[in-house]
Amino acid sequence: MPQPHVEQSAPPQPEDERWMRVALDAAQTAAAELGEVPVGACVVSAGGALLAVAGNRTRTDCDPTAHAEIVALREAARHTGHYRLTDTIVYSTIEPCAMCAGALVQARVKRLVYGARDERAGAVESVFRICDANSLNHRIELTPGVLEAECRALMQAFFRARRETKGERRRAKGES
Repeated sequence: MPQPHVEQSAPPQPEDERWMRVALDAAQTAAAELGEVPVGACVVSAGGALLAVAGNRTRTDCDPTAHAEIVALREAARHTGHYRLTDTIVYSTIEPCAMCAGALVQARVKRLVYGARDERAGAVESVFRICDANSLNHRIELTPGVLEAECRALMQAFFRARRETKGERRRAKGES
């Protein structure tokens, strides 16, 4: 019989906004320079050192697993020399998907801080609850909503611009 869900929430810490801004910068760079969906992530050690920072690279690398969180986890693991990233904090501009949430659990990340919820594919709170599921052998402390409005606005602006560009292309084809 499944055990009841027990939420592992952690209150925002003073440094959370600082690190979320690092993740936001990575998201903006991924969108502006690479045309990627603007998601950014960074991994910070227990001592407050930046271990890795990344933006989405799925299209750039032609790799469906190259989400910002996965790229940052890989870089942090190489940096530390170990695949377990215990006592680390991951900052992500958007609520991670199922793949990324699973990777966070596998890496044994201590805490996840994210900006905006992803109502369609979020696997931390919105659609699934992977990071603090009682059925798994590791649960992550969660701090949602850090710089939420900025994170959401970045995604909304990106997709609004993409829809407008797509509409302009359709109109141009119809006029020729």
